[in-house]
Amino acid sequence: MKVVIAEKPSVAKELAKVFGATTVKSGYMEGKGYTFTWAFGHLIQLAAPEAYGFKGWKLENLPMLPERFKLAVKQNKVNGVMKDDPGVVKQLNVIRDLFESATEIIVATDAGREGELIFRYIYYHLKCKKPFRRLWISSQTDEAIKNGFRNLKPGSEYDTLFYSAQCRSESDWIVGLNATQALSIAAGNRSVLSMGRVQTPTLAMICARYLENKNFIPQIYYQIAIFLNKDGQVFKAISVKNFDKQEAAQKVFDQVKDVASGFKNGGDILNVEVKPRKEQPPLLHDLSSLQQEANKRKGFTADQTLGLAQTLYESKLITYPRTGSRYIGDDVFAEIPALLVNQSEHPTFGKQAVFLQTVKLNKRCVNVKKVTDHHALLPTSNKPSYLPADQQVIYDLIAGRMLEAFHQECIKELTKISIESGSAFVANGTVVQSPGWRAVFNQADNEKEDEENPTLPKVVKGEALPVDKKELLEKQTKPKSLYNEASLLKAMETSGKEIEDDELRQAMKDTGLGTPATRASIIETLIKRDYIKREKKNLLPSEKGLAVYDLVKDKQIAQAELTGLWEKRLEEIRTGASVSDFKNEIREYARTITKELLDVGRGLNELFTPELQEGDVLCPLCKKGIVRITDKAAGCSAYASGCKFVIWRTMCEKKLTEEEIRGLIETGKTAVIKGFKSKAGNVFDASLLLSEGKAHFVYEPREV
Repeated sequence: MKVVIAEKPSVAKELAKVFGATTVKSGYMEGKGYTFTWAFGHLIQLAAPEAYGFKGWKLENLPMLPERFKLAVKQNKVNGVMKDDPGVVKQLNVIRDLFESATEIIVATDAGREGELIFRYIYYHLKCKKPFRRLWISSQTDEAIKNGFRNLKPGSEYDTLFYSAQCRSESDWIVGLNATQALSIAAGNRSVLSMGRVQTPTLAMICARYLENKNFIPQIYYQIAIFLNKDGQVFKAISVKNFDKQEAAQKVFDQVKDVASGFKNGGDILNVEVKPRKEQPPLLHDLSSLQQEANKRKGFTADQTLGLAQTLYESKLITYPRTGSRYIGDDVFAEIPALLVNQSEHPTFGKQAVFLQTVKLNKRCVNVKKVTDHHALLPTSNKPSYLPADQQVIYDLIAGRMLEAFHQECIKELTKISIESGSAFVANGTVVQSPGWRAVFNQADNEKEDEENPTLPKVVKGEALPVDKKELLEKQTKPKSLYNEASLLKAMETSGKEIEDDELRQAMKDTGLGTPATRASIIETLIKRDYIKREKKNLLPSEKGLAVYDLVKDKQIAQAELTGLWEKRLEEIRTGASVSDFKNEIREYARTITKELLDVGRGLNELFTPELQEGDVLCPLCKKGIVRITDKAAGCSAYASGCKFVIWRTMCEKKLTEEEIRGLIETGKTAVIKGFKSKAGNVFDASLLLSEGKAHFVYEPREV
């Protein structure tokens, strides 16, 4: 029996359907010599710190650097205690039995880094030794699945992909857990202050942009506008020079030879410059560019777009969505004409699809050398009959971008008119002679948004025109816009560098923050941690996020470029680079950031008030930590920050109850407690009084 393991049930069932395996069992399907089973994403993960003897969040445990990582079943918290997920345990037992009886194992988890990790962790956790082969497909259509099964590859060909995924997994454990515990311990363990290899640099970018925007001081400047008349068509020209002082601007304004000043033709045309320009179509979408476009056009979050794209993929309507490539190879390009025919009746861009069937297709995005694990996003040969509105939006963005990418260039004519009227002025305008790819969505030209003139009349050098009116304009400089999800995703691609060119950004994708598949989850994690929040379309830091940023902004863990370089290293490991070198660097880095965060985290004592949960008791000595009551003592959680408050549970051979300890801390005194015993062996009764963080005996008056 050949056992096929997919990443989740829905995919396994689609694969089974193609092969006619229709017999449903508990945890798998079988038929025609195949068994199809599934994971639920990450069933197995790296073991928690307790598995290596690092119990509790303690200063002496840091940095936690296991010599060899252990694998563990995914756990959930039940009544405050972490326990193995019973559903995961059940499915793992199914997979174990199937693997043991299999004649061959076929890996059909998602064809990418994380999909490989999901399978390998299950495989190694179950101590399976059987060889396996890999299914690698970019589409869930029946034909793509059949072709994939005809071309299965030995699992060993994907060892370096696993090593890359394993390094990512272990580095996130080492950096995330050590950094989180270091900062949280130094701040008194009053709140979990989550840190992460990608999470923290992303937070730093959001906070830095917010503070830059908030602290921006607008600078007032002045311009002069003149309105010239050419045979009844009025156009606007702006002074070449900006003026810091209103007086200087007013002086030039007064010199303008306008009609009101008695000049019939006060604007002299000094030069007319007309330049043709060809605007190349955009590249095909990868996941990141799709998320950006969906956010700009429809306000979809990155996570929402990923979920919708995944649904379309599993419905066999688009190719693999978690791709980081915006290119295709010649083999895929050969399928484009048929895909264009499929779009011929589309209500929005059907006419453009028909047009493209009559012309030579643009091959700008055809370059097999730039295709990584998967090619760019495309619709499949399957035509959707009906889609929910939100799925239709994503499908249309992908299908429409295909038409744009293979369309003709947009041909423009850029005109610049230089004018003299007491000072130098310039009028700019753009005429689109052939819209080309912009006709697909009738997309607005962003470059024209800032232009003063939608069109310009025909004028010639040496001509003099009347100036109908003039205006003195007061303007002010503007800060950089706050990040929204589209602009943040774009910035994450290049570790914060502002690069507009699509191809240059694509060339830098290996040094970005995270991957297209993980960036959405990073944003959601920051929101879940209460580090950032959505406000309309913008992403703003919370007070907690700003406080953390203020402490770590100059530290290594907040540096986007360093994290981006690691992403490049992980890609290099996939192509055979040293695993041990990377792991050693991460360990050394963990030692550095642990020390840095233990030092700066103490500053959080002044920035955070304790987050008291039900039953928590505030430390009576430092007023910052929370008293933790154990079997032996009650001590302050802020001990790493220097608080020495402690009360031993056993005093003079009498063990105090938790109620007595709480009463002492909350009220400063207990009732009379019976049964203390002195060193001489004498039994006595006494109350306890709390003074300056220490417990003192208060003896009952003796009877006379």
